[in-house]
Amino acid sequence: MAARLSSLLDPSRISLALQSTKRTTALHEIAHLLATHPDVSNFDGFYQELLARDRLDTTSLGNEVALPHARTEHVKKIVVAVGRSDAGILYENPPQAVRLMFVLGTPKSNPGDYLALVGSLCRLIKDAANREALLKAATPEEFIATVVELENKILVPAK
Repeated sequence: MAARLSSLLDPSRISLALQSTKRTTALHEIAHLLATHPDVSNFDGFYQELLARDRLDTTSLGNEVALPHARTEHVKKIVVAVGRSDAGILYENPPQAVRLMFVLGTPKSNPGDYLALVGSLCRLIKDAANREALLKAATPEEFIATVVELENKILVPAK
């Protein structure tokens, strides 16, 4: 069973005030929050794969959310960093401003957990009220607490 998003979040890997409004520089800003993560064995390799994947196709999910990600041998376990922008980050295709970016790295050897995590994240952010709650969190700790609250409400196991 894949870990919940909340269990992968760390306040030191959440930036609620991104400086960049351009996609690539915002991606750089957020990805570097993972540079010292103990489960990232080769940050430069991971970052290059993240950039290559981002150039292939849009990572925008719509609704002001993007999910740049890489399946790579440069991480030992799934890693996550989050960036939030009040001004919005310009995505060209489709043209929109992204306010929440979830950067994921996942081992190539475990696609099932990655897909389960992405599915959970999509369920979490599909509701406008949930996205608004994440956009209003004042601190990284409050952001994580909001994710926990939303997961408890949305990801209740079927009986």
